Amino acid sequence: MITTAKRLDIIEEYYFSSKLREVRQLAAEGKPIINMGIGSPDLKPSQAVIDAVVSAMQDENAHQYQSYQGLPELRKGMADFYQNNYGVALDPNVEILPLIGSKEGIMHISMAFLNEGDHVLIPNPGYPTYSSVTNLVGAVPVYYDLKEVNNWEPDFDALEKLDLSKVKIMWIGYPHMPTGARGSLELFEKLVAFAKKHHILLVNDNPYSFVLNDKPMSLLQVEGAKDVALELNSLSKTFNMAGWRVGMVLGSAKLIDSVLKVKSNMDSGMFYGIQKGAVEALKSDQSWFDSMNAVYKKRRVLTEQLAEKIGCEVYKEGVGLFVWAKLPTGIASAEDFIDKILYEKSIFITPGTIFGSNGEGYIRFALCVKEEKVQEAINRFS
Repeated sequence: MITTAKRLDIIEEYYFSSKLREVRQLAAEGKPIINMGIGSPDLKPSQAVIDAVVSAMQDENAHQYQSYQGLPELRKGMADFYQNNYGVALDPNVEILPLIGSKEGIMHISMAFLNEGDHVLIPNPGYPTYSSVTNLVGAVPVYYDLKEVNNWEPDFDALEKLDLSKVKIMWIGYPHMPTGARGSLELFEKLVAFAKKHHILLVNDNPYSFVLNDKPMSLLQVEGAKDVALELNSLSKTFNMAGWRVGMVLGSAKLIDSVLKVKSNMDSGMFYGIQKGAVEALKSDQSWFDSMNAVYKKRRVLTEQLAEKIGCEVYKEGVGLFVWAKLPTGIASAEDFIDKILYEKSIFITPGTIFGSNGEGYIRFALCVKEEKVQEAINRFS
């Protein structure tokens, strides 16, 4: 008998991988499913981006293997994007590494810096991949609480009481997923100081900063952050390119070189045409963000109405691609609540529990559904 590696004993299939099979089966059975669960943008990239990809198909080297570090013009575009939008100066030759989606970067960073038995600070609630990757590399997840009473920001007094002697990496992500908490430069400054004090690699996962957010921020804006920090970013949500798989990791040359050692042994560079499209996307001006957010703003208004229609209390301060809402009083299980809605109303909503124990009592709606569909969802509760 062929047995699996022991590492698989401590992880499960990603929630959306398994749950969406169930949702697709219901749709195949004729159920009029409205999927408000997953944050996969339904809007298109700009026409300029699509034209750039089409044009690139005829380039002489378009279909060859590409550099592990990406096209020089892509790295330059990423550097210009950070300078223009965050005021952060980066050397495109050594401080930026394009990724096949920023999710890839979570694994690469973990493999580059974690030994078996190292501890990793993971937000609760937070992106489930932080935990699964930590387990896959044999490190130990140590969860730190994020709670609404603290506006979903870390309690530094509680952090200082933890045994931090084995902590190697701390994952953060602001704007926060799943709650939409904005964070602040003051918070980033505290986090950088904390990381320096305890010799921890701080990694900010930053794919949502341009969605319904008038104050985009980068952890790298903090003076001295490059000494202890990396930042992940992505074109998936910002430019409606989720399926294109274009991400980046940014930081000091020494840290980036360590990540490159892992990446270069695991994959090759992105397809040439996709890189050319990404270069064009990164040139987008404020009118692109304004037009995208005009759509999301209308959707958020309707989605908040839906949440309130089913008795939930919306976290109004949230930004990003989701609406985070507290369940009605007396509801014991977020998963039972969303399953009842799925089976009775054919609407799929994400339970907060998949993001950690502090997600119990909450649900999350994605703004990746057209206005008429959100209105239809509202009408199903009339």
